[in-house]
Amino acid sequence: MTAPSSPAKPLPRADGVTAPYWAAARERRLHLQFCRGCDRFVHLPAAFCPRCASADLGWRDVSGLGTLYSYTVMHDAPAPGFAGSLPYLVGIAELAEQPGLLLTAGLLDAAPDEVTIGMPLEVVFEQLAPETIVPQLRPRRA
Repeated sequence: MTAPSSPAKPLPRADGVTAPYWAAARERRLHLQFCRGCDRFVHLPAAFCPRCASADLGWRDVSGLGTLYSYTVMHDAPAPGFAGSLPYLVGIAELAEQPGLLLTAGLLDAAPDEVTIGMPLEVVFEQLAPETIVPQLRPRRA
């Protein structure tokens, strides 16, 4: 086996709480935790709802549509696998399903000078390894 020509990006590790999120991502679905106690989405996944403390949590698919809430431009690579992607954009999207439902991910297909708060975004999926697919963001296409 030959060594990869460039370093890989870090891969997420699923645990007992996040496993459904990562399993759905492998199927290219954005699947978020949902609190049945207060009828709200919970993201990042947790053992109980941070709003009402209920442990009655399930999972639901969401559209992956949202708007840019905030972003940053990374000029230094957070890990060797990002070095070839600089400057690297990281966006925070407010998802359409609920006010305040935020998703942080790489912001692809946009240059730093094209990005504006409030711009429409959509989730896309990037395969980092054979069994690892992660949600990313990009400007929504008309």
